[in-house]
Amino acid sequence: MNIAIPVDIKGTLQQLAGLLERGRDAEAVAFAARARRDFPVAPELIRLHGIALLRCGRRGEARSALARAAELAPQSVEIQCNLATLALEDGQADAAIERLRAALRRTPGHPAILNGLGTALMAAARYPQAREAFAMATHGAPGHPGLRLNLAAAELELGHAGQAETHVREALQIAPALDGAHALLGHVLRAQGRAREAADAWLQAERTAPHNPRYPYEAGLMLDEAGDLGAAADAWRRALQADPQLAPALSQLLYAQRRRCDWRELDELSARLRQAVAAHQPGIGPFAFLAEDAGAAAQRRCAESYAAMIEQRTVPLRVQLDLRPSAPAAGAPIRVGLVADGFGEHATGLLVVAMLEALAGSDLDIHLFATTPDDGGAIRRRLAAVSTLHDLAGQNPAQCAQRIHAAGIEVLFDLNGYCGKDNVELMALRPAPVQVNWLAYPGTSGAPWMDYLLADATVLPDALRPHVSEKLLRLPRCYQPSDTTREPGPPPSRAYCGLPAQGTVFACFNNAWKINPASFARFMLVLQQVPDSVLWLLSGPDGANARLRAAAAALDVAPERLVFLPQLPHAEYLACYAHADLFLDTLPYNAHTTASDALWAGCPVLTLRGDTFAGRVAASLLEHAGLPELVAEDEDGFLATAVRLGGDPAALATLRRHLVQQRAANPLFDMAAYARDFRRAVQWISTRHRIGRPPVDHDL
Repeated sequence: MNIAIPVDIKGTLQQLAGLLERGRDAEAVAFAARARRDFPVAPELIRLHGIALLRCGRRGEARSALARAAELAPQSVEIQCNLATLALEDGQADAAIERLRAALRRTPGHPAILNGLGTALMAAARYPQAREAFAMATHGAPGHPGLRLNLAAAELELGHAGQAETHVREALQIAPALDGAHALLGHVLRAQGRAREAADAWLQAERTAPHNPRYPYEAGLMLDEAGDLGAAADAWRRALQADPQLAPALSQLLYAQRRRCDWRELDELSARLRQAVAAHQPGIGPFAFLAEDAGAAAQRRCAESYAAMIEQRTVPLRVQLDLRPSAPAAGAPIRVGLVADGFGEHATGLLVVAMLEALAGSDLDIHLFATTPDDGGAIRRRLAAVSTLHDLAGQNPAQCAQRIHAAGIEVLFDLNGYCGKDNVELMALRPAPVQVNWLAYPGTSGAPWMDYLLADATVLPDALRPHVSEKLLRLPRCYQPSDTTREPGPPPSRAYCGLPAQGTVFACFNNAWKINPASFARFMLVLQQVPDSVLWLLSGPDGANARLRAAAAALDVAPERLVFLPQLPHAEYLACYAHADLFLDTLPYNAHTTASDALWAGCPVLTLRGDTFAGRVAASLLEHAGLPELVAEDEDGFLATAVRLGGDPAALATLRRHLVQQRAANPLFDMAAYARDFRRAVQWISTRHRIGRPPVDHDL
């Protein structure tokens, strides 16, 4: 039924505004179209018609209506701001900026125009200018909390987290119940490393606006970072209750379930996540997805969807930074950069330190970029002694990228990928002309900003090549280096470790999330067939140990046959391998650094070869260590070998003797040879780059 048009323009505008306020957008479109026949040159009527058309998804008609309104009332701030917003939504930030600057010349100092201009400048990653616009807007409207939040957001992008916090708290003084202010405070506190306080801010935002799923999702991330995994899982459940299609929350909840060894609803959650990846839903963390029973094609799809989201977000900033590389002088040494969060007492530092020491004195100019603070440990000191070490802790991606670019890095290795404190946004800014994915993340980045993936032919055979987005550079050895100077401490007694005086000790010191129900069932079958044996596991978080013991009882294995090792300093942890007879590996995600530790300490590792990079790392370690017989091709082979060795102490002793005696001469632990191969790889990459040739696959 048509709504009658009032005889005066004032009444018409009031009626149209009322329809829009009540969300009756389709009726508003029809009403405005009829009203324009009676009032064809009323700019505010035409503007509101444009707004109604826009809400109904009729963007072309909305654009025409707003343009006509602007012709009739070029001085209208509202019309100019609406057109600028439309341009921004169409990805035309520069057009929006130009329009708003013109409006500002007509109406100097207008807070709404300044706010719109700041928003457009933010979209174009022109953060210093955006800050100026927002600051000027706050002078014109000091009581408007949204302006202070926008100013805080600009300061945060500039790396000024302390100043950003000041502005957010000012906004909260004006509007204590503003959920967006609490949410931005969470971002600001996170940037300062104050995870627990950040979680509290997000939880307050959730209490203020309980139907917004992003608030519990972000709260969960911060609770996890603060060490409260159980509360984090609860937060992600709430996020999914608010929006069952929120794939990032689904991913985090499933990963939390795995970390806690809480296998309730695991199959259902995993199936939903795989469906989300198949549908290219954005925001699913590629690292957590590696723990799922999904093939290499799905892993690439997940990584590409995630990378596409990052790419869209970082393009404006990359354009603004314009980090163009300068050509190295003829004959100049190759300046190599490695960026990671683990240049200390961390798996990454432990893996690379001896190899980098072996490169000392070579013609490579090595620079390390540490994104986490100095932990004061020996590894950090050793790394600093053989490289130029840059401390990037506390800096945002743009600041890090500028530091790397200023150092003149030619070949940059990302040692994080999607793991830990990832470098994804940093690498997307292209601080170096050639960028290489290596070491921590066992899979393809799916990212257009990564040129090469450094691997080997076991972890990435030809059959898996189609599932790698980078050009593939394969070493003639296991891609994983290791610290050949690490020494176990004195071994504790079996009793001290909680182990029985006699009997075979099977070990699996993988993180708890790698032990899925299928791997655990295999372990229990082994224990059932090897009398008096025990399984020694790394202690897990938030009740994981009790859940595993309950799972053992459900599979008719006495819970006390599971023994748990607490987190220990590295030398003490290595010493414990003296009592481990055979390391039993997991699938779909193998032991990686842990398998290297076990082999170095003399403990044989039995693995099951998987179908993805993450499931083939232990196979690569064993094959290059000369123990291919410990790589099972199927579950029956794994069980048979585990049971046979578990019942043969002499065979286990022979394997241990072989590992210890051959360690010095074993190619797996020859870091001088690894350094030579790494240098050859870098030289090959650099040569192609310097002669202007694009990256290609290459086997060294």
